[in-house]
Amino acid sequence: MKIKNLKTRLDRNRPMTSVTLRMPKDVIEDLKRVAPLLGISGYQPLIRAYVGQCLRRDLERLESDTLSGLVSSLKRRGVSESVIEEALAEVAHE
Repeated sequence: MKIKNLKTRLDRNRPMTSVTLRMPKDVIEDLKRVAPLLGISGYQPLIRAYVGQCLRRDLERLESDTLSGLVSSLKRRGVSESVIEEALAEVAHE
């Protein structure tokens, strides 16, 4: 995740929207029990934390898969390793 996106994600004043999510009652009770043990103020912030963690992991994996595919494609087309490395370094510093 790029630094700009990460800074946006860490902003506590981001706009929020309400969603309705049906979940089993026992799961909600477990969330309510676990949240304070993890130092989280309630079960809804815990759900947001879980969703955020999994989303970041999946985004990272998907971006990595896409990047790996692109690098492989460029190599098959004869782009040199050094050119690819320079381009990756350039993108990493944006």
